[in-house]
Amino acid sequence: MRRRDNRAQGPGTPARSEPAARHAEDARLGAARHLNVRHMPAWLKVTTAVVAVVLAGGLAFAGYWYFRLQSNISSSALGAGNGRTDTTDDATGRLQILILGSDTRDGKNSNYGSTEDSTGYGNSDVMMLMDISEDNKRVNVISFPRDLLVDIPKCTDQKTGKQYPARSGIMINEAMKEAGIGCAVDTVNKLTGMEVDHFMMADFNAVKELSNAVGGVEVCISDAVYDPDSRLRLPKGTSQVQGEQALAFLRTRHAFGDGGDLGRIKAQQGFLSSLTRKIKDDGTLTNPAKLLNIADVITKNLTVDDGLSSVPAMITIANRLKTIDVGKVAFVAMPTVPATSDPNRLEAAQPAASQLFAALRKDVDLTDPDGKESPSPSATPKPSASSPSATPKPTKPAAPYDKALQPVTVANGTGVATRTQEIVDAVVAGGFTQVGQLEADTTAKTMVYYGPEFADVAADVAALFGIPAAQVAPSSGVSGVQLYLGTDFASGTKYGKTTVPKDIVNQTAGDTVCQQANPELIVQ
Repeated sequence: MRRRDNRAQGPGTPARSEPAARHAEDARLGAARHLNVRHMPAWLKVTTAVVAVVLAGGLAFAGYWYFRLQSNISSSALGAGNGRTDTTDDATGRLQILILGSDTRDGKNSNYGSTEDSTGYGNSDVMMLMDISEDNKRVNVISFPRDLLVDIPKCTDQKTGKQYPARSGIMINEAMKEAGIGCAVDTVNKLTGMEVDHFMMADFNAVKELSNAVGGVEVCISDAVYDPDSRLRLPKGTSQVQGEQALAFLRTRHAFGDGGDLGRIKAQQGFLSSLTRKIKDDGTLTNPAKLLNIADVITKNLTVDDGLSSVPAMITIANRLKTIDVGKVAFVAMPTVPATSDPNRLEAAQPAASQLFAALRKDVDLTDPDGKESPSPSATPKPSASSPSATPKPTKPAAPYDKALQPVTVANGTGVATRTQEIVDAVVAGGFTQVGQLEADTTAKTMVYYGPEFADVAADVAALFGIPAAQVAPSSGVSGVQLYLGTDFASGTKYGKTTVPKDIVNQTAGDTVCQQANPELIVQ
């Protein structure tokens, strides 16, 4: 057998195997590559090296700060076992964030009293509900006085599993003392009819360090004051406060107004307004160095719910807040009056408090309530000719009747206990003086029911409140007329129209307001 001739076909060409040819080609390419790198211009070598170092350094820097901020964060359960009906997309949905200031005296806060001054989880020295609109164009900040008496629901400590019974007539700042922050969240949910999505709780030290981080906060006061309890000392006019003086400004119970909690709330709102303006004017939210410094200070002194306990989650909230006009950040205090059981405590002022919470649930712009007064189609259904609930058309004009003799009952199905008297007063003002009251099961839709021969009276009662004809119906079980209030009519005296209490906004973040000094603490 003949061996295969592997030589080249051309005359005088030495024979080579295919592997040898490939190795020779690789050698030439390798030499070319080596030659190209060796002869690379110096500027290109330097640029390449710098880019590599910057990328490596940037990744290391980002990783360091991410780990640092993440390790700073402390978290706790959002609720105390009372459940939630839905969840909200933090990036696009409407958000309610409960902001709490703890009076705990542990650790760095020991200078402000002993641990006996704040037992258990501590009391909430400050309580504000920050409401961010879904369209991301406005923020409402509602302050709750710590002396406000409320009903606290049954709460379960999420750490120990211990259950605490529901209580009535308890100061709102005690809500978290036994069962934790989640109980404060559930209490605010019960009070407002809303659902808190997140909470942020800071201590005394957070205020000092944050005010230092931003270089001080400008405040204004009508007269020079000195409060020996909080150790606040300020001259008349405008001052920059930070550190201990910033904390004293927020903590003082006596320096402003009449020395009560409402004067303190207005001072806190003025401080936050000024802080908001400074952060926006200094471009902090768009300056990475400033933002990282503030984020480091905040996360070291902050406890948040589990859903907010990550750096990306906090960045999402910050990104939403940085674009909002300061003139659309409204600061509000819950309407209150001295409590009937104790003049040194406060209770909800009605109907103003119910009107405020109803307006918040409907996402009304509190800085311009008239711009949202038009009722939605779902709130005021159009009457249908074929609907069995439509008011029957009389075959002949109804005979005149005496309003003062017609029996009208108000059944309260709104879930707001004080709502009954508000509507009874409106019915009486409309001329129907024979009015009864009836507590009823909660219902979604308001109706006017009437017994035999009372169709004309029912139509007039409905007209008094602007209730559409489709929601007026006969009922064999009703004697006279029954106005059955639903949750769709939880405030105001005109159905489908949101009533906002007059002058409910104390100020916006765009307003510069001087606090009125308490005459008893003015110094010359």
